[in-house]
Amino acid sequence: MMALMVHLKAVDHLRGKGDRIAKVSFRGLSFYSRVVENCEDVANFNETFRWPIASRLDGNEMLEIQVYNYSKVFSNRLVGTFSMVLQKVAEEGHVELTDTLIDDNNFLIKTSVTIEIRYQPMDNTVGVWSDGELLDVPDDRDGFFTFESDSLLSGHSPGSGSSPGRTLQGSIPTFRKAGKGVFSAMKLGKIKSSRDDHKRGDEPAVLDMDDLDRKAIRLAGTLEPDTISLASVTAVTTNVSNKRSKPDIKMEPSSGRPVDYQISITIIEARQLIGLNMDPVVCVEVGDDKKYTSMKESTNCPYYNEYFVFDFHVPPDVMFDKIIKLSVIHSKNLLRSGTLVGTFKMDVGTVYSQPEHQFYHKWAILSDPNDITAGCKGYIKCDIAVVGKGDNIKTPHKANETDEDDIEGNLLLPEGIPAERQWARFYVKIYRAEGLPKMNTSLMANVKKAIIGENRDLVDPYVQVQYAGQKGKTSVQKSSYEPIWNEQVIFTELFPPLCKRLKVQIRDSDKVNDVAIGTHFIDLRKISNDGDKGFLPTFGPAWVNMYGSTRQYTLMDEHQDLNDGLGEGVSFRARLLLSIAVEILDISSPEILSSTDVQVEMVSNISESATGKMEEFFVFGSFLEATMIDRKIGDKPISFEITIGNYGNQIDGVNKPSSVRRKKKDTENEEEESELIQNSSEDEAEEDADLVSVSTTPPMKPVITDRNYFHLPYFEKKPCIYIKSWWQDQRRRLYNSNMMDKIADKLEEGLNDVQEVIKTEKAFPERRLRGVLEELSVGCSRFVTLANKDIGQSGRTKLDRERLKSCMREMDSMGQQAKQIRTQVKKNTVRDKLKLAQNFLQKLRFLADEPQHSIPDVFVWMMSNHKRIAYARIPSKDILYSMVDEETGKDCSKVKAVFLKLPGKKGFGPAGWTVQAKLELYLWLGLNKQRKDFLSGLPNGFEEMKSAKAGLSLHTMPPVSLVYNMKQVFQLRAHMYQARSLFAADSSGLSDPFARVFFSTHSQVTEVLSETLCPTWDQLLVFDDVELFGEASELRDDPPIIVVEIYDQDTGKAEFIGRTFAKPTIKMCEEHYGPPRFPPQLEYYQVYRGNCTAGELLAAFELLQIGQGGRADLPPLEGPTDSEHGPIIAVPLGIRPVLSRYRIEVLFWGLRDLKRINLAQVDRPRVDIECAGKGVQSALIQNYKKNPNFSTLVKWFEVDLPENELLHPPLNIRVVDCRAFGRYILVGSHAVTTLRRFIYSTPDKTSNNWATAAKLMNGYMVLTNGGSQPRSSPSLSSRTPSHPTGDIIVNMDTEPLVRKMDTVVKLDATSDAVVKVDMTEEESDKKKKKKKKKKGEVEEEEETDERMLDWWSKYFASIETLKEKLRAQEAAQAEAEEREDLEIAAEAAGSKTKEKSKDKKSSKDKKKGHQAADGTDNEPVKSRVDELVVYNKELESEYGTFEDWLHTFNLYRGKAGDDDEHALDDDRIVGRFKGSLCMYKLPLSEEITREAGFDPNMGMFQSIPHNDPINVLVRVYVVRATDLHPADINGKADPYIVIKLGKSEVKDKENYISKQLNPVFGKSFDIEATFPMESMLTVSVYDWDLVGTDDLIGETKIDLENRFYSKYRATCGISANYSVHGYNVWRDPMKPSQILAKLCKDGKIDGPHYGPGGKVKVANRIFLGATELEDENGLKKQTEEHLALTVLNHWEEIPRVGCKLVREHVETRPLLNPDKPGIEQGRVEMWVDMFPMDMPAPGPAIDISPRKPKSFELRVVIWNTDDVILEDDAFMTGEKMSDIYVRGWLKGQQEDKQDTDVHYHSLTGEGNFNWRFVFPFDYLMAEEKIVISKKESMFSWDETEYKIPPRLTLQVWDADHFSADDFLGAIELDLNRFPRGAKTAKQCSLNMIRNEHELPTISIFKQKRVKGWWPFAARDENDDLELTGKVEAELHLVTAEEAEKSPVGLGRNEPDPLEKPNRPDTTFLWFLSPLKAIRYLVCNRYKWLIIKIVLALLLLIMLGLFLYSMPGYLVKKLLGA
Repeated sequence: MMALMVHLKAVDHLRGKGDRIAKVSFRGLSFYSRVVENCEDVANFNETFRWPIASRLDGNEMLEIQVYNYSKVFSNRLVGTFSMVLQKVAEEGHVELTDTLIDDNNFLIKTSVTIEIRYQPMDNTVGVWSDGELLDVPDDRDGFFTFESDSLLSGHSPGSGSSPGRTLQGSIPTFRKAGKGVFSAMKLGKIKSSRDDHKRGDEPAVLDMDDLDRKAIRLAGTLEPDTISLASVTAVTTNVSNKRSKPDIKMEPSSGRPVDYQISITIIEARQLIGLNMDPVVCVEVGDDKKYTSMKESTNCPYYNEYFVFDFHVPPDVMFDKIIKLSVIHSKNLLRSGTLVGTFKMDVGTVYSQPEHQFYHKWAILSDPNDITAGCKGYIKCDIAVVGKGDNIKTPHKANETDEDDIEGNLLLPEGIPAERQWARFYVKIYRAEGLPKMNTSLMANVKKAIIGENRDLVDPYVQVQYAGQKGKTSVQKSSYEPIWNEQVIFTELFPPLCKRLKVQIRDSDKVNDVAIGTHFIDLRKISNDGDKGFLPTFGPAWVNMYGSTRQYTLMDEHQDLNDGLGEGVSFRARLLLSIAVEILDISSPEILSSTDVQVEMVSNISESATGKMEEFFVFGSFLEATMIDRKIGDKPISFEITIGNYGNQIDGVNKPSSVRRKKKDTENEEEESELIQNSSEDEAEEDADLVSVSTTPPMKPVITDRNYFHLPYFEKKPCIYIKSWWQDQRRRLYNSNMMDKIADKLEEGLNDVQEVIKTEKAFPERRLRGVLEELSVGCSRFVTLANKDIGQSGRTKLDRERLKSCMREMDSMGQQAKQIRTQVKKNTVRDKLKLAQNFLQKLRFLADEPQHSIPDVFVWMMSNHKRIAYARIPSKDILYSMVDEETGKDCSKVKAVFLKLPGKKGFGPAGWTVQAKLELYLWLGLNKQRKDFLSGLPNGFEEMKSAKAGLSLHTMPPVSLVYNMKQVFQLRAHMYQARSLFAADSSGLSDPFARVFFSTHSQVTEVLSETLCPTWDQLLVFDDVELFGEASELRDDPPIIVVEIYDQDTGKAEFIGRTFAKPTIKMCEEHYGPPRFPPQLEYYQVYRGNCTAGELLAAFELLQIGQGGRADLPPLEGPTDSEHGPIIAVPLGIRPVLSRYRIEVLFWGLRDLKRINLAQVDRPRVDIECAGKGVQSALIQNYKKNPNFSTLVKWFEVDLPENELLHPPLNIRVVDCRAFGRYILVGSHAVTTLRRFIYSTPDKTSNNWATAAKLMNGYMVLTNGGSQPRSSPSLSSRTPSHPTGDIIVNMDTEPLVRKMDTVVKLDATSDAVVKVDMTEEESDKKKKKKKKKKGEVEEEEETDERMLDWWSKYFASIETLKEKLRAQEAAQAEAEEREDLEIAAEAAGSKTKEKSKDKKSSKDKKKGHQAADGTDNEPVKSRVDELVVYNKELESEYGTFEDWLHTFNLYRGKAGDDDEHALDDDRIVGRFKGSLCMYKLPLSEEITREAGFDPNMGMFQSIPHNDPINVLVRVYVVRATDLHPADINGKADPYIVIKLGKSEVKDKENYISKQLNPVFGKSFDIEATFPMESMLTVSVYDWDLVGTDDLIGETKIDLENRFYSKYRATCGISANYSVHGYNVWRDPMKPSQILAKLCKDGKIDGPHYGPGGKVKVANRIFLGATELEDENGLKKQTEEHLALTVLNHWEEIPRVGCKLVREHVETRPLLNPDKPGIEQGRVEMWVDMFPMDMPAPGPAIDISPRKPKSFELRVVIWNTDDVILEDDAFMTGEKMSDIYVRGWLKGQQEDKQDTDVHYHSLTGEGNFNWRFVFPFDYLMAEEKIVISKKESMFSWDETEYKIPPRLTLQVWDADHFSADDFLGAIELDLNRFPRGAKTAKQCSLNMIRNEHELPTISIFKQKRVKGWWPFAARDENDDLELTGKVEAELHLVTAEEAEKSPVGLGRNEPDPLEKPNRPDTTFLWFLSPLKAIRYLVCNRYKWLIIKIVLALLLLIMLGLFLYSMPGYLVKKLLGA
């Protein structure tokens, strides 16, 4: 473990007597020594400090020791500082020394310190900070942290001391510390010069508690590399200093802006609905929209498969709060509304936060809101997806249906929510509100006053609480600005809730309409924690602040939206005291209310102190600068107002309640409360004589800066404001939040750095990431230390305590994890670990957001003419002061650049981008009693001006203005080099950009460059005599920011393009102008327009101080060189980039799809390429209509570009149309922002011709697998004796063997070498399947007959494979994650174990391989279905959009849309340029030109086909479409296909498919086309309408030309096997051998050489394969095609030219609709074949027409029933009996239900029927669905086809004569998998239904005939299944043909009649034959009883006889007779 140890022995020669303490700091971490008391001149500390360090000690790092005089009351005063560079320590590891200290003016003093330093490096180890070692402050020194005395001097106030510092090691800039001067309250009003400082040797200095960090030791470039910020984009946002905080660069509020959303819900089916024989309908509600499914009759497991789509255009917050509600209603029709069975609720936000924004095939649990004691009411299976703009939903190809029947495992619940949710009560208690605004005009008030005679408050408030779609309201408090309710609103909802946000709104009750006064949302995730140590939602009692529109009342409030909670509130509206609690209900207790209606009850009042102790707070603000004031408001005087709550609000702030002001009592509470309401103006003067709040600056008239902006002439006099206010003291909440925010900010900045390093490909991103994680873990443990101490304060709520605990736990574990991850950051894992770190960031931000408010936010308003113009809202926590540095707000006592914006909707769009005003604002907020430090952060060198009114207490008065009499003069040099990717502001699609640079009150512009998005201004702007106020040394650290705005020059007003901020590099006059800081480097600054990026600016800024010598001392400027443009100075040499010579070759192929320009067709276009001022023009296309390709293909030009690739300027492509008379019109343009992907890299000769022989980076001839490593190593095969060395044998057998993942291991017969070859995943999947089957029982299916197979068999087999593949991927991913967890554990345990496990693993794998090798050879090979590849995406995404050598550049024209992130750029595309680029440095090595067949005219673009027009036959196959967007009112569509290519269009209108959203088309279309004129294929799906025009549902476009010319050979996919007949017939007119020969010839490859024994050699690879082919007559003949095809399928293994050829496939393409951009409207599965017409014609198209369903007849014979429950009582005898009959139907055909006859008066539940049902149906074998065609209603135009799973329902009923029949029980059998029937009635039990999953199932389609007993079941009152009977049935399935041959009759009719059942006679009515009836009654009921009685009688008789005859017998015996 590396560590640095410092032994601090003693400090000598101290002056005076006192307590001493020392602070030792290293790497930003400080330790304090103990306090040595009462020592005179020597302090013996004798203490050792130890820093565990993670990275090696750098020789330039510093150690610093500070010695203080310790004081319990006052701040500690610095005696002196000792700092040393640890170079010697790093080299020798041990140093002992004694050295003198320096005081804060850098003078040596006598005091000296003796220390010993040890450093123990230990190579290759990583240190970890252990918690114990961090900040181990013993208790007796706790005073340091809690230290909140009211001493005069506390905290720290860096004052004015300037320190030249000692320079270390030459190049390091001066080592400086923040000055130590202090404002002493005694010297008020006097200005302190720095000379004054020299004398004050003994004045108390202040201990600065911050960890020496603050980059005070800015040793530029020599710090530990982990901690240096490298980000150039964050250059301005990094905060170097103490006095200025970061500006926020994004301006426009985005929250309230409406966006498009589409919610699609598929209701598939419902199961286990509670209720008997119901007719269910599902109602789907989203928000207020309702839609219904159709009604299914008499079933409690209906199958719907209906799709609903809801479209919304609302802001995201509104969307995510909408509730999705699914309810099942029993028997709803036109006349009756039906009864509710159960509902399920969830908010849209929950769905959107799911992965892929969707739930797929999940079961929603229904519960009854009116009866919470009941359990689950059933399940609905559904898909729910929420799509925003730009989201695309991936439909998962889920595993087969069986998995989803497992309801419990697929519940519709987010991760981590238990399946059994409990009911809970949510109690929202509303106590009272304060500070409400007027909600009526004053005129009305006067009228009322005249009538009623008293003054009333003008607002009638009530509170409305909304949650989970329910609303509750409190009572209305009439006329009260301070209403008191004390009521609670109770919601009953399932817990954990699926609705995230609770909305609390104060509303004003009004006769006409109620309006919102203010709204607050409470996110339940933030007030609860679901962990093991979590807590239920709890909140308060706490005040929540509500913000909204400005307070003055107007009848039509333009910002009313803000009061409803949309957008950022611009003013304080009110605050409300509320609390929330949740109680889980115990449903079993009897007194519970079972309904979920909202209730409102009264609650008791809470005490005043419950929300915290009232404290007096003080806000101070100073306006140092007000610039960039919009010129619209520049003519009137302007003032600024600052408010906090209603305090300080002069215009519309406080409304005093009319109730007479309470007399001031002694009780504090009363007084405080009254204080809260009134404005702190007149009444305060009497009470607090020393302070009257000043909340506005004096009005002042602006001065012009330039033609757009004004500024206020503050110069040296800076106005100030201050406000006193009273709030409950809940600072602790804000402190914790601040600490987390600071950690998060630091983390975010670090992560940005890391990303920047990765992006710019600088070295060692992993080091920086380690540094970031190190900082994070230190920050976390620091948080835990600090947050620990705030236990036990008044007003702490349960949530405060619980949140603190959970935050500390989270932070602790985050710190541990960060440490853990830090150790695993390696070069190759940086990206993954970066993702983890970003998760930390999100978590931190989530934790930092404090749900319980305390002090309201501060608003800064710019007022003109007493009107509010623009505002800024500053969270109070950001400016809150604390003694402890980490807790202080990030902007407290710092100068912040604040940009004012327009309120509400005015701020949307362009108005929101322009700055209304830029303020340099200093703010401080804290307790009044701590306010002595409030000026400490201001730039020094000012005098305070007090207000004249202030009487006696002058010394404590805050200043009303500050006067600076120290000013520095600077020259600013802005080196504006270039900008790129700017926003297109003109209709031509270009801009005429110029940049305007603002600094302080100055501004300058660059020249305007016309018609470009990538201007290279190369201009230096010099601002002379810039005056800045304050001390020089501070300005060096804290320069004001520079604002650069880029505009587009138009004839009228220039249009805003974007804005960015920068900080200049500063040189003071005494510093040297030279490296490392000067001259400054050019950096990229991100330009923002609103919230969107609008380009980047490459520039550098330096600020040079002008000293005594004037400008002569500054570094010289080269004079103006460019005489034409007047005095424009170019960027000087040291700053502009170093250039070298490049050649850029351009391949001009052609132009496509050019749109009309000004209504005229483009006829003679030309392309101009320009880069860095040089360029080349293409040949002119003479007639664009006839041939849009260029005649000359390759041209080149040379240009000087920067060596640094990141600084390369963009390359501009412009297309102009040459018109008559020499006119040119710009058609469109494209800027290639980065040329890196076109840089040519020379082939590496040494590499074995593998992937490294890649040419261009984007690859002519690059291996598609991203140039991965060689797949099989040549060395292996070169050892094989039987082949010539250097050849690699690739073994392709029809049945290769599979190892896990995708590598095949095959033992080669001729050698011992094992060659590994990657197999396509499909083949391996098939084998997996095989193996599965082998393991299980012998396959029941008979061999598939070759003639039975068709294309669909292939398709369905392939879809199975795709699902398997996805499943395997998921499994592999899970395994990988598991492995990573293990690795992490292993790393902790030590690395040995890992290696062991690796070995074990590999040996296991090997074994597996061998076993497999032996195992499969003995088994007979089964025939299998050939497969194709099904892609669940476009083919383009799999093959890099086929831009392997031909790139497509979109040409833009017209203004860019201002929508978020330019999503609408598609409308601006006016055409496409096809071509490519290649750039390389000159001179190029000779070797390339010497290659064989090098054509010098083609440059680097060798072997490219010619671009003459070519005729092609295009064959489009459309298989099916899925999830189409409904187009008709009934929620369905009638889709048909339209195909367009060039001029030809094929409409398949007559074959539309009625009412289907998942139509199967199965069609192919042939179109002849000529490339290049017709190359864009559009496949659209339209909706057929009987009347009116057909609507477009969606379309997809395919660029056929790129596919046609691609080296991936996308013309016709290559199938896996070659056959000449059958379903897998070869489609291509060229045979595999011809294709292979052509590929070899084109790629200049040796081969193919066919050898004996099924071998073929290509290049140095040998492939094996079959050599026999079977024709349709079954004759075998020799062929080379299989061999050739094997090579083609493995073409990617061929060196140099290999790539993955396109296989036979089906691709899935999203359908888009131009009206709903970015939102998928469904998907279409299809593929395209192309055949050049100059080749032999292809065969006929494959038949892929949809399979016709096969007709079957299901014959069900009901033989008997048994144990049917008895429902009726017999008329006379009260006997239980039933009149049984059985009903049956096939699902979806309820109309055709069939009944048996009735078995009357069954007394035993036995029934005999011998009755036959016959159900004919059509069935699709492949999809396992029954197909039903029927009209939906009598009004339907045509039949609709439904596909329904084959399920047979049998029910048993009790027939009644007069009333409705009673339903007794039912069973539903899925004909594909149902349990085998029991052999006897006894063995038949409920388990056959209950354990359906475990029992073996059979399919009627395989068995054909089944007989057995099945149970009937129904649910009892407790929802439990009970057995209600058993049926003996026989199922017999016959095909339609067989049914015709052997017909049967229904019931017991002919033909093939069944015999009559033998029914007992009780069934006859008892009065016909009473004796019989009695016999039956007696016999049946009393049979056993009678038998028993008879037996007993017999026994008795025998006994009697015995007794009777016994005496006689005895006598006889005795007498011996």
